[in-house]
Amino acid sequence: MRRNLGTTLSHLKDAARRYKLAALPAMEIGSGRLTEVHDFGSNPGALRAFTYVPPRVDPCALVVVLHGCTQSAASYDHGSGWSELAERFGFAVLFAEQQRSNNANLCFNWFVGDDCRRGRGEALSIRRMIAAVVELESIDPARIFVTGLSAGGAMTSVMLATYPEVFNGGAIIAGLPFGAASSVPEAFERMRGHGHAADETSAAMVRAASQHRGPWPSISVWHGTADPTVAPMNAKAIIGQWRSLHAVGVAPDREDIIDGFPHRVWIDSDGREAIEEYSISGMGHGTPLRVNGEDGLGAAIPHMLDVGISSTRRIAERWGLLKHARSRVVAAKQAVPLRPANPSGEASGLQATIEAALRSAGLMH
Repeated sequence: MRRNLGTTLSHLKDAARRYKLAALPAMEIGSGRLTEVHDFGSNPGALRAFTYVPPRVDPCALVVVLHGCTQSAASYDHGSGWSELAERFGFAVLFAEQQRSNNANLCFNWFVGDDCRRGRGEALSIRRMIAAVVELESIDPARIFVTGLSAGGAMTSVMLATYPEVFNGGAIIAGLPFGAASSVPEAFERMRGHGHAADETSAAMVRAASQHRGPWPSISVWHGTADPTVAPMNAKAIIGQWRSLHAVGVAPDREDIIDGFPHRVWIDSDGREAIEEYSISGMGHGTPLRVNGEDGLGAAIPHMLDVGISSTRRIAERWGLLKHARSRVVAAKQAVPLRPANPSGEASGLQATIEAALRSAGLMH
């Protein structure tokens, strides 16, 4: 039987106290490249903003990056390699960062009403930081993109729906569709893949989120088939939400294998690759990486999984950001993972603690 909200919150609070979820530290490792932006105007969501802007030819592209729960801007940058790639190819990156005063586990509040509406809360804070960086750093407004993992992936869906005119494209990694939940119980139900709206209803939520009527941002969806935290069904729900908006069919127009993984593409009436999906076979919950080798990037840390494909590099390539390397060639690195990669998704360490609390609360099986 479904718990009411009060009971669910009570169980979660008890579990959090028992396992000290609220005291879990954010991963503070990082490249040291990021600089905090202290004044970007109205900040109703009380978020922090960090940028890396390398020497480049103006105007340049901007990638907005949203970390997952328990992560920080610096740790997600360290794992994903976004600023490293930006340095090589001369585009800018902007990281929004959650604060513990907003969410004890540093998750973006993608399921809280005011935080996922245009002109309100966290969504408006992210929009304000984008506007400030565009003005300060000579950003090409036609080349602004957004990506995120897990709660950051769900918040990527929020930004694409509430401010679609801002973004050329978005990449959602282990995330959820816009409007999927409006409470804690609903959020966990949707994470398990239960109770999603029909595709047309879901698309109508995006249309109702702003007055924008197209063209819509292109969408890249990444998900592990063995994800125990956000069920792979959510990737299907995201694609269903955006297929109607892009007026593409149910079946993909192209299917192929990239770096050993299934890749599907939907092409719109203008010949644009409007939607793509990467299904990462056997991968658990996290961002897919290829750390070692000639095109290695990032580092294997919790929820940053070295599975042989770099989502960061593939996403940047899709967005046309890798066409012209800067003058010097950066030698391929042989990164040493901070801990063994765990593509199977079996919980360990930090993830095990969180999942134990959620199971105790009855919010995860």
